[in-house]
Amino acid sequence: MSVEKIDTLIIGGGQAGIALSEHLGGEGVPHLVLERGRIAERWRSERWDSLVANGPAWHDRFPNREFSATGPDGFTPAREIVSYLVGYAEQVGAPIREGVEVKSLTRQGDVFVAQTSAGVVEAKNVVAATGPFQRVVIPPLVVASSGIVQIHSAHYKNPAQLPAGAVMVIGAGSSGVQIADELRKSGRRVYLSVGPHDRPPRRYRGRDFVWWLGALGMWDAKTVAPDMAHVTIAVSGAEGGHTVDFRNLAAAGITLVGRSVGCENGVLRFAPDIEANIRAGDETYLSMLRAADEYVRANGLDLPPEPAAHELGPLPDCVTQPLATLDLKAANVTAIVWATGYGLDFGWLKLDVFDCAGNPRHERGVSAVPGLYFLGLAWLSRRASPFIWGVWHDAAYIAHHIATHRQALAAE
Repeated sequence: MSVEKIDTLIIGGGQAGIALSEHLGGEGVPHLVLERGRIAERWRSERWDSLVANGPAWHDRFPNREFSATGPDGFTPAREIVSYLVGYAEQVGAPIREGVEVKSLTRQGDVFVAQTSAGVVEAKNVVAATGPFQRVVIPPLVVASSGIVQIHSAHYKNPAQLPAGAVMVIGAGSSGVQIADELRKSGRRVYLSVGPHDRPPRRYRGRDFVWWLGALGMWDAKTVAPDMAHVTIAVSGAEGGHTVDFRNLAAAGITLVGRSVGCENGVLRFAPDIEANIRAGDETYLSMLRAADEYVRANGLDLPPEPAAHELGPLPDCVTQPLATLDLKAANVTAIVWATGYGLDFGWLKLDVFDCAGNPRHERGVSAVPGLYFLGLAWLSRRASPFIWGVWHDAAYIAHHIATHRQALAAE
C-alpha cells in the first residue's frame, strides 16, 4: 500500500482548517487539509434554512476578505457563509482534499499515521481542526417509543419538516430561541424550556454587542471555571438583529417552562427554576449595560444614552406561575427540537492526550504530544476562539509554533 507523506496534516476543512492553511502557507510549511465532507460542511448540512450569523458581517469574518452580498452591519445567511469560506480557501490556495475521512490517527516513532478512507498519510505534525460542533447532545429524557418526533437543532430545517401539532423546544440559547420563534410565527403552539443563560443586548448606545465585548475586553476572557466553558448565550441576528427578551416571546404566545429534568409516562417534568433563570439572564443583560455606561463615562465617548434599555417589563404569568409538568399527548405535542448543544468526538484520535472528561489537554492548542495540535475549540485560548475571526488569530499562533519547531529541527 502506498503511503503519502506530508510535513503537516490538518484534519477538518472548515473555518479553522482554512485559517491554519493560510498561515502555514505564509510560513512556508508544506501541508495538506483533509475534509470528510465538503468545505464548510456543517454550515451546509447542519443549519436551518433561515439561519443567519449572530454577529454582524463587519465582525464575523477573516481580516483579509469581506462578505460580498451582506452589508457590513447585516447578518450573513448560512448559505453565504459557505460561499465565503469556499472563496477564502481558493484565495489562500488551501490544499484541501474533500470527501476523505480520517478513520484513525496513531503515532509510530516520530511520525503520525492517519488511516483515511483514501489511504494512509504520514505526517510530522497533525492539527485536529474539527471544531466544537462534533457530536449532537440529546439528553435521554423522552423514550424513542413515545411516538413523538425528536430532532436536534443541527437537523432542523424549517417548520414544514415537523408533523402538525405543538412543538417543545428544549434549550434557550441562540438556536433554541430563534427556532422557537420561527415555529411560533408558522402558527404552531410552542413551549420553550429555558435553562441558565447569558442574555446580552444586541445593540446599546449605537454599538453592536460584539463591539462592546471588544471594548470591555471580554473577547479576551479566559475560561477560569468549568461552568464558563459552555455558557448558553441568547442572542439573535435574525430579522436584522434584535435583543432576545423572553418576555416578548411569552407575549407573542410561546409558553416558557423551566429546565426539562425528566419524563415519565409521556409527562415531561420541569425544574422549578424558570423565574431564577430569567432573572439571572436579566442581570447579565443589565450588567453589560452598566459596564458600557461606565466605559463611555471613563473614555468621554459621545454615544447617546439609552435609559429605556435599562427598563424591564413584568415577568409573564408562565414564569411567575410556571408549569411543573406537561402531558405531551394532552398538549398535542408531536415534536421536540433539542437545542441542547454539542459534545466532542475524538474517537479516531488514538493518543493519550485527553483528560478524564474526554477533553483534549493543551495550552493554546499545543498538546502535550509533540507535533499534535488542536484548533477551533471553544475557549482554546480565549472567548473569541471558536468564531471566524477568533480562530484566525489562534491559527496564526499554532502555525508559528509549527514553523519555529520545524526551523529548530532543521538547524539541528
